[in-house]
Amino acid sequence: MALTLAKLAVGLWTNSLGILSEAAHSGLDLVAAVVTWLTVRVSGKPADRRHPYGHGKFENLSALFETLLLLGTCVWIVKEALSRLFIKDKPVEVNVWSFLVIALSIAVNYSRAAALRRVARKHGSQALEADALHFTSDIWSSYVVIAGLAAVWIAHRWGLGWLAEADPVAALGVAAIVIFACWELGKRAVGDLLDEVPEGLAEDVGTAAKVAGVMEVRQVRVRRSGPEYFADVTLAVGHEAAFEAAHDVAHRAETAIKALLPAADVVIHVEPLAPVEEGLLTKTRLLAARHGLGAHGIRVYEEAGSRSLELHLEVDETLRLSEAHRKADEFEKALR
Repeated sequence: MALTLAKLAVGLWTNSLGILSEAAHSGLDLVAAVVTWLTVRVSGKPADRRHPYGHGKFENLSALFETLLLLGTCVWIVKEALSRLFIKDKPVEVNVWSFLVIALSIAVNYSRAAALRRVARKHGSQALEADALHFTSDIWSSYVVIAGLAAVWIAHRWGLGWLAEADPVAALGVAAIVIFACWELGKRAVGDLLDEVPEGLAEDVGTAAKVAGVMEVRQVRVRRSGPEYFADVTLAVGHEAAFEAAHDVAHRAETAIKALLPAADVVIHVEPLAPVEEGLLTKTRLLAARHGLGAHGIRVYEEAGSRSLELHLEVDETLRLSEAHRKADEFEKALR
């Protein structure tokens, strides 16, 4: 707050658009910092009935909100700079305070950006990363403002009139830097809101999930919500595997995925897969078992390019004849 007010005071005193644009940028950073603080508190809440995937998307919304705030500031900066360049000229009075307030801004923003970037990487927070990016863009824009002020000072001292326009040009440079930062940040925020994931991540998850016992990785879906990843994976294992064995395969696949995406929420769905070379007799017995029936005396006849099948079905002896007939019909339809 103090730094923002200092920039505003010096900017109004010297009539420097570059410093005023820095003050506006810092003022919005203050608003963005409050929004980030509130967002991080909300996003850290556990999942509930209305938000089964947690509250992480609030961080993406916060980053997008900050981006729009900065873009709004850039519109004002560009408009005022073009006005000073082509419509009305406002002379800038450069003094030592002009350079001191910007130098102080660089030092403060450097320490804040480094601290935020470190915490953002530790917790995978896009909201904190957005703040770090803002302060980093402040540093580069401050260098541009200093260059503009130095050019104006040289113009006044040596009578180089063409350098007197360096201040609004520097303000345009600040706007360009901020717009570029907003583009990168906004693109990532929108991408996360639309469940976009880094290129190749789904393939990496599929590769990690192909542990021993997995015959096929049929589907991989990955999404991100704030700092957390969610992975839904469908695996195929041999149909002869016992329930415990299939569960063990799924557990090992989940562990491998979490090694790639620590703390990810992983859901594994396991489906049976029959080998291609499995014979018709085995398929028939398995299908009967799935219908709660037994099959024996199976004979297959091939004649003139057509196939017929004959078998005996075993049913529960307590069934009525009509119920047994219904079950046989259902099995026949499934077999066809």
